[in-house]
Amino acid sequence: MNSGRYIGVMSGTSLDGVDVVLAVIDENRVAQQARYCCPIPADLRQQVLAICQGQSLTLSQLGRIDHQLGRLFAEAVLMLLSQQQLTAQDVVAIGCHGQTVWHEPDSETPHSMQIGDNNLIAALTGITVVGDFRRRDMALGGQGAPLVPAFHQAVLMHPHERRMILNIGGIANLSLLFPGHTVMGYDTGPGNILLDAWIWSQQGKTLDKDGAWAAQGHVLLPLLQQMLSDPWFALPPPKSTGREYFNLSWLKEHLRLFPGVRPEHVQATLIELSVTTIAEQVRLNGGCDRLLVCGGGSRNPLLMARLVSALTGTEIASTDEAGINGDDMEALAFSWLAWRTLNSLPGNLPSVTGAREATVLGAIYPANYSTN
Repeated sequence: MNSGRYIGVMSGTSLDGVDVVLAVIDENRVAQQARYCCPIPADLRQQVLAICQGQSLTLSQLGRIDHQLGRLFAEAVLMLLSQQQLTAQDVVAIGCHGQTVWHEPDSETPHSMQIGDNNLIAALTGITVVGDFRRRDMALGGQGAPLVPAFHQAVLMHPHERRMILNIGGIANLSLLFPGHTVMGYDTGPGNILLDAWIWSQQGKTLDKDGAWAAQGHVLLPLLQQMLSDPWFALPPPKSTGREYFNLSWLKEHLRLFPGVRPEHVQATLIELSVTTIAEQVRLNGGCDRLLVCGGGSRNPLLMARLVSALTGTEIASTDEAGINGDDMEALAFSWLAWRTLNSLPGNLPSVTGAREATVLGAIYPANYSTN
């Protein structure tokens, strides 16, 4: 088995930064050793947002952004290695998810695009890279997402406790870990994505820290009901979504029916949209003994308080309490998926993605070690 140190690299839908983790992985454990996070430069973030929202661009522009992201990911890896006084030879591989700029699994030609040149990452770091994780699952009829429930099963399954793992990133998704049952998982809808888009449009801030702005408003029930009427929420799993669907244009379309509303009330209503769609899915699946939460939304006290209120009687805690830092969950998952790939082990769960079969995921970009 290709056991040893692996690095996971993740930049999520929220585009709030690049998370890099170092872990020792073998068939029995995933032990995190270190982490590093760097922001995405504002100009690069805006260029990526433009792609995700369907703005036109040339192939030259796409190529430049792909290169810039690859270099940013590589520099983040090198910074982590420097901090830990490690060399490339100390690491088996990097699992790099890449930056999703488009995800359309339900079209006549299902496709998903993650950018951040893996060839450049391998060349700059001298470490083998595993990337492009989603498209093999999609080639087999799957959604290509979410992929993290397989990791949740590996590290957080409990022999007796009915658990759900909730990741509140840009998009929120649930993993259902019920003893004696097939693992299920799917996206529930917006997590932080609309909250971030709205405060950026109104105040030029990348996020509503601690939900402070939303706390100044109150929920507009007619607006909430209007947004909840979107047919995506009624789709049965397997299902996944992203910024190409839930974005500022989507929100403004709903706001056309509510001219003149105060922006802080919109923010409060968006918190309630995320909470309502999550809580509804928890209840539809019969509830759980414990809901373990990770992702950026788990650090938003207003969102978490509303979730506790919506799911009275459910024990809700951070995945930190189960031994996995909620900020690092997805980066850890892709380090683990890289380990799976290099050991020719399947990385998807057909019960989650809807693929016809389990399969090894990703493409391998070998390092060029010097022979001198």
